[in-house]
Amino acid sequence: MKFEGASMSELDVIIRGGMIIDGQRTPRYCGDIGIKNGRVESITGVGGLAKKKAQKEIDAEGLIVAPGFVDLHTHYDAQIFWDPYCTTSGWHGVTSVVIGNCGFGIAPVKPDGRERAMLSLTRNEAISYDAMSAALAWDWESFPEFMDAIERTPKGINLLTYIPLSPLIAYVMGGVDKAKTRRPSEDEMGQIKTLISRAMDAGACGISSQNLGETSVQRDYDGTPNVTDVMHFEDFLEMVSVLKDKGRGVVQVLGLTPEQTERVCEASGANVIYNVLALECDQHGMKTEGSWEEFTDWMESANQRGLKVSAQMVTTGIDFTFTFEDWNLYDFSPHWRDLCMGTTAEKLEKMRDPSRRHAIREEYDSVANATREEFTADLENDIAATALVQFRTVADNQVVMVDNDELVKYEGMTIRQIAAKENKHICDVILDIAVADELLTTFATPPNQYNPADIKKLLNKPYTIPGISDGGAHMKFSAFGRYGTEYLVNYVREGKMVDLEYAHWHLSAIPAQYAGLHDRGVIRVGSPADILIYDFDQLGWTEAEKVFDLPAGDWRRITKGIGYRYTLVNGQITFIEGETTGATPGNLLRNGRA
Repeated sequence: MKFEGASMSELDVIIRGGMIIDGQRTPRYCGDIGIKNGRVESITGVGGLAKKKAQKEIDAEGLIVAPGFVDLHTHYDAQIFWDPYCTTSGWHGVTSVVIGNCGFGIAPVKPDGRERAMLSLTRNEAISYDAMSAALAWDWESFPEFMDAIERTPKGINLLTYIPLSPLIAYVMGGVDKAKTRRPSEDEMGQIKTLISRAMDAGACGISSQNLGETSVQRDYDGTPNVTDVMHFEDFLEMVSVLKDKGRGVVQVLGLTPEQTERVCEASGANVIYNVLALECDQHGMKTEGSWEEFTDWMESANQRGLKVSAQMVTTGIDFTFTFEDWNLYDFSPHWRDLCMGTTAEKLEKMRDPSRRHAIREEYDSVANATREEFTADLENDIAATALVQFRTVADNQVVMVDNDELVKYEGMTIRQIAAKENKHICDVILDIAVADELLTTFATPPNQYNPADIKKLLNKPYTIPGISDGGAHMKFSAFGRYGTEYLVNYVREGKMVDLEYAHWHLSAIPAQYAGLHDRGVIRVGSPADILIYDFDQLGWTEAEKVFDLPAGDWRRITKGIGYRYTLVNGQITFIEGETTGATPGNLLRNGRA
């Protein structure tokens, strides 16, 4: 593979001799691509650009040339201010992301609300407070000003943003805590709708919200539900109606029923991106209710009836590596939430408390000993009680690494194995180890094992969007930004469930279309040159590792892509063999365009 320069160039970049998968489900073909001023200027057969010269030439013989991935579900709202490449996503072929998902964000925020805004993100998305506090300039208050700040910030990736409703409602109603206590007045609703309208005019792509209710797994820093979790549904419908007035936009929402989703479609006139469609569990490990096939049938019916609904689906293996220093994804359970909140000293004291241990054991046993019929009935009545076993992160957790030498004997064992050996309750085992190790024990959950026949059917369903990377969130537990790589490896190369033409259409063109990215996600003449060049046979990812690369010396877990030779964003090379080039050609995509 050669990387050459030339003077007196007619083009900026020429990619020669690659196997082009253009994202439009066009049958693959070998050819050359010429790039000028950030866009694809020409596509020819091999040798068609032989007489052309470029500043940079890439020999792509034997490699796949495809559009960069478009990730609609990220939380890089803060991270973009210290990481221009939005890694882990940037390491795995993602060239455009949508931020502001689930109703969470950092705008609009009044100066006296900044601390509270950061505190909320430390729990509902597990984003580092120290990193945010050290890196955010807070040179904005309104949402349009936040977008201006992103535009000023050097970017190695393209960004589009939803308007997250939680900070916006809090901004109008006197703060986060007040916004949870009552419905907005008529005047406040008018202000909320005006701010949504102004944000849309500034280039936001739509509205996002998490409507999970009192049993939400993603909670505020104090353990209470978030603003939109307790928002009245009729108020939500009033807010999304702004999109109907605008005649454009998207609604991303988590936690609605199909019936409620239809009402949101009707009120907004917009495409509703439903979260989340999964065979087994969502990106937080929560069991999804009902039949996924019934859901996709309903989604097809809704679209045929004129209601635009698409679903973001889980296509990556959901696995977590964590310590109880930071873990919060048991927050759906009031008993576990109680144990996992507070300082280290407070957590240790609570984990030793016999009465709390008793409640944890009872909750676990009520599910572990249930029949299938009882289990299903419990799911309908008490998600908090049933989610623990469905989450598969208690008995089947593995002890990966300990800090206390006396506990080394447990490394490599599951909690179930230790419980059987020591004749102890599952919950006592995991808590005893955590307490003895001062919460420093690293545990790992088992990854999902999807039924191949089911995942193949799901991948081929219409109106589906791969992803749910949660990029920028839960960084001490997971690194799901690998989802595109995993799709190509597990479902194309190894599983042969779909072909590359379908995969790149599904990973790039489809999400771009649903988010309102008008000319991204494909390789065609005139389109922005967001392009991946990779070795299909070598494609993979590294083992998750702990790195101290956040502001203020904080750490996160990452995994890098393997086999990606080049990544181009707007015609400039941002990664070579997994290393950044320093180029920051990314754009804020106002209204879906640069």
